[in-house]
Amino acid sequence: MVKSAPVWQRLSWTLPVLLIVLCASLGVLQYRWIDEASRAERDRLRAGLQDSITRLAIAVNADITAAVSAFFPSGRPPEDALHPEQLREMYAQWREATHHDELFAAVGLVTVNGRSLELSLLDPASGEVRASGWPPHWSGIRARTEFRLAQWLGLPPDRDGKEFRPGPPPPEEAMVFELARFGRGSAEPRRNAAWLVFELNERYVRESLIPEHLRRYLGQSLPDYMVEISNRADPSRIFYRSDPQALGGKPDAETALLEIQYDRLFRRMSPPGLREPPRARNAGAEFGRLQLRVRHRAGSLDAVVERTRLRNLAVTFSILLLMGAALAAILISTRRAQRLASLQMDFVTGVSHELRTPLTVIRTAAYNLRGKLAANPALVEKYGALIQKESERLTEIVEQVLEFARSRSASHRLQTEPVAVHEAAGQALAACQPLIEASGVQVETDIPPDLPPVLAEPRTLAHCLQNLLSNAVKYGGEGGWAGLSAAVEGEFVEICVADRGPGIPPDELPHVFEAFFRGRRAIDDQVHGAGLGLALVKSAVEAFGGEVEARSRPGRGAAFLLRLRAAAAPAAEPAQPAPAGGKPA
Repeated sequence: MVKSAPVWQRLSWTLPVLLIVLCASLGVLQYRWIDEASRAERDRLRAGLQDSITRLAIAVNADITAAVSAFFPSGRPPEDALHPEQLREMYAQWREATHHDELFAAVGLVTVNGRSLELSLLDPASGEVRASGWPPHWSGIRARTEFRLAQWLGLPPDRDGKEFRPGPPPPEEAMVFELARFGRGSAEPRRNAAWLVFELNERYVRESLIPEHLRRYLGQSLPDYMVEISNRADPSRIFYRSDPQALGGKPDAETALLEIQYDRLFRRMSPPGLREPPRARNAGAEFGRLQLRVRHRAGSLDAVVERTRLRNLAVTFSILLLMGAALAAILISTRRAQRLASLQMDFVTGVSHELRTPLTVIRTAAYNLRGKLAANPALVEKYGALIQKESERLTEIVEQVLEFARSRSASHRLQTEPVAVHEAAGQALAACQPLIEASGVQVETDIPPDLPPVLAEPRTLAHCLQNLLSNAVKYGGEGGWAGLSAAVEGEFVEICVADRGPGIPPDELPHVFEAFFRGRRAIDDQVHGAGLGLALVKSAVEAFGGEVEARSRPGRGAAFLLRLRAAAAPAAEPAQPAPAGGKPA
């Protein structure tokens, strides 16, 4: 029948498994939530950007419309013809009331004189209005007004074969607007028929008007975007660019720009009772002479959101990874604590057994000496020797436990000094001599006489060698041989204690230097020990600045190597000079 694991052990594994499943589920949910939040953020940013540039276009168009409105009466259509002097006064009043006083490059007044059109131009610099010929880039406007006049007069139009098509005007007319001063077009001629032509100052629009509105509507995010404005009739002609390089790629948002809000203008000229209701908020941004395009400097808003999403995912999964690492560390620490607790219980059991045996022998011998055996000197000597032997064994166990406690103390420091290896080896052999004689093991030593000293603490080094020799005799004594040798290896001296016993099993070899560890063979053969000897050896050798290593092959014996740093040779004493005229001292 298979014995199941204890309930507490099953519960100790259930909680970590549940935590791992919870962390994995949280990671999946977090990934989905971040992905959904990223898509929503992308849509929000794009909608916000589109709304901002749409409001920008409406504001630019409103500024142009407001400037043009100053030349039209409010609340009624004009009844009288506009004279050049009146145009000059209107311009002066508008210039006093606006902060866009450089908006116009020219203002023209087109009037009907019989079957021809006459043009008067206002000079913005001087404010004077003079009769003028048609500027070359106003040829399209002249053709349209002449076509309309011919329709009124019933004459065949002369358009040079040109047709007036809807849509943005050619690039040379992008800054020029013509408006019938009498309001919306009429099929009948009027005695006050006239047109006003407004040409915007291209430099002012590019360098002042548009940058002002970009700063207002894009605000602190303006440095994050590349802005490009091109002519709608010819997109290859760039009107404004925030960066030297071309925008390229698909814009994040775009809108038409630069058009007069005709509905607003003509509604202003209508009587209050006849005014049409205003259109939707975005009215005035659907048409324009220019095309405004905006793209994020990172490439696109999609790239920005994706980068943010990846960063959020990295942070989230880093936190989950840290949580997993912490959980793994807790599990490892718990397993180590459980293993240490198990080893400590084995240690307590082993030490108790080791202490009980000599105490039992001492108690029995003392009891026997109280009786008639006390009158027999031979038996008294025998029991006295037995008590001495067991008390020494008891003292050795106690000293080993105390030495282990001292080695784990933070205040425990070993002071190293040059130590001759053959002297430490001699002390260890002397201490192990009774055990060697009792076991019948032959100990062979090979320590060169010219071996340099090593840096160690004399008493501790001797105790380490004694511990290794006693283990070689106890566990490798079946081979009848143990060896103690030393040799120079570079800057180190390597001391080797070997035997020809059954060796150490491969699965136990990595644990032989752990405290309280005892192999299966030692437990089965009831070899005395507390499992602290090799742990003390390792702690002491590492305190010397050296290394310890165990090697073994099953059936071929075991070997323990101590690598200790060789001590520097003392400097030679300088020779004393001989006294003048005398002999050396």
